[in-house]
Amino acid sequence: MKPTFAPRGLATFALAALPLAVQAAEPQSDSTAEWQSLNPVVVTAALSPRTADQSLASVTVLDEATLRRQDPASITDLLRGQPGVDVTTQGSFGKQSSLFLRGTGSNANVLLIDGIRLRSATTGAAAWEFLDARLFERAEIVRGPRGSLYGADAVGGVIQLFTPEGEEGAPQPRVSAGGGSFTTQRYSASLAGSSGGTRYYVAGSRFDTDGTPVRRDGDDKGYDNTSGLVRLSHTFDNDTEVGLLALRASGNTEFDASGAATDDFVQQVAGVYGELAVTDSWRSRLTLSEAQDERETLAPTYTSLFETRTRTAQWQNTLVLGSHELVAGAEYAEDDLGDSQTSGLSFDEERRYNRAVFAQGFLDFHPLTTQLSLRHDDNQAFGEELTGSLALGYALDNRHVARASYGTAFRAPTFNELYFPFLGSSNPDLSAETSRTFELGLRGQYDSWFWDLAAYQTKVDELIALDETFRPVNVDEARIRGAELALGAEVDDWTLAVALTWLDPESRSGDNAGKRLARRATQGVRLDMDRELGDWSLGGSWVAQNHRYNDAANGNRLPGYGIVNLRAGWDFAPMWSLRATLENAFDKTIVTAQGADFDPLTFQAMPFDYINAGRVAFLSLHFGGR
Repeated sequence: MKPTFAPRGLATFALAALPLAVQAAEPQSDSTAEWQSLNPVVVTAALSPRTADQSLASVTVLDEATLRRQDPASITDLLRGQPGVDVTTQGSFGKQSSLFLRGTGSNANVLLIDGIRLRSATTGAAAWEFLDARLFERAEIVRGPRGSLYGADAVGGVIQLFTPEGEEGAPQPRVSAGGGSFTTQRYSASLAGSSGGTRYYVAGSRFDTDGTPVRRDGDDKGYDNTSGLVRLSHTFDNDTEVGLLALRASGNTEFDASGAATDDFVQQVAGVYGELAVTDSWRSRLTLSEAQDERETLAPTYTSLFETRTRTAQWQNTLVLGSHELVAGAEYAEDDLGDSQTSGLSFDEERRYNRAVFAQGFLDFHPLTTQLSLRHDDNQAFGEELTGSLALGYALDNRHVARASYGTAFRAPTFNELYFPFLGSSNPDLSAETSRTFELGLRGQYDSWFWDLAAYQTKVDELIALDETFRPVNVDEARIRGAELALGAEVDDWTLAVALTWLDPESRSGDNAGKRLARRATQGVRLDMDRELGDWSLGGSWVAQNHRYNDAANGNRLPGYGIVNLRAGWDFAPMWSLRATLENAFDKTIVTAQGADFDPLTFQAMPFDYINAGRVAFLSLHFGGR
């Protein structure tokens, strides 16, 4: 049976409306600020600043204005439905979330916070659900392999979150407080400024909710999160810059594991850096950082403590030669599991190091642009990996750029896959998964709107999967094909963003050959519309996806969904504003994952649906702009 897309009529309408949006936007001429928001500068795609149309990559930038308008409760709410992005959750408000980027799993894409990678070394994935969106001012989503720049796990792409830095002038305070459904309370405060070459930003936030059930007829599952951020930097007269970053989130989330269970968590990144202008064309930067992911679980049938720390030293050099640029560097990283254990059993191995060297050349022979990159990783646990990429861009005219790229990447086996302490549930002989991706893209950039179209194919070899004894082995192959269309426009007081995603993620070997990879939707659409009306602003988002399967055998089908989120803002006095959001306005049931209870009498697993919260209303008061 061919997959169907439940809200097909709305999707057809959205597609039909694109030409109308194009016709309306074409004759407009907008300000420089609007142009920059539609063709923003990105740094994640090539390790150095490039506008979106120059980056030779499929990129999406969510700027401060977008975060301020949408005011999401979590980063996953912001990312859900963006081009190539799929999010699954095991409930709402701090419950386990997975992010699929171009059909690759959470452990096959990279999360960076101001250049510092954050993930669990035991699962290989980032805990997206614990990141407070109010601590960030910008997100860059780079789709496609970036293993030759960022090393392991950048198969589907890289998402980087940026924290604010102080602007020149007197200290700027910002405070917000609000509450809403399910006894939810949310507070934040920050202070930012710059003087004499020193920039600073200090912020804190608190989120607390009684939560909602994560399964039908279940009990409410609460969540609380206290987060803090410090960012400080100083630029000397000789253009040397030093700085530091510290971000920490800690709290507790309740969940269901055949009964009531709780997680105490800590997410933390810290780093210091120094950047020196060696010559007018050569800059050298050294960064020392540590990322921490900690989770202590108390469940009816087990207890566990997983605490992973990744310490990294990176040296990066950028050399500008006219219109060309060369980036070269080295990196040393060490994963440390500390006292990690589950039910009193410890891991056989608790540490591993990774050494890497990398280089990239960005050559501009207008109208032809070339990006070449190469990286060599030497990992203590699974050996050596060489990754590379080649991207070509051609400016058809001053508005249209065509691009083609080929890149390789790899996913490193996690500590759980290599050394999990339960007998027979790990495999120390695993090799890394490897991938090859080919992509074609075309972008049109105009005064008040843009569009970007991309098509790609990724082949994954040595895919790690569980055999009949539930032991991880390198047996599977997968092929992922997809296409994405992104469109954005700023016309008069209207802001429009459209994302359409088509995906064909298929297993190519074993008993499940020809089946769809688990928990991936194949069609998705997101539409964001906002309008400024003097002191008022109104907006909404529509996010829809078709069905998915919870299992690799495609036996458990989960329904598609379509939700509408509404928002409004009122600047009722200088520096003061009120904001209201109504998420899932029509109270739709969303199921993107299943769990299972074990029946001791029949020795069978009994699946159940993880359900998200229904309609959620929230009202907040803001002072200072954000």
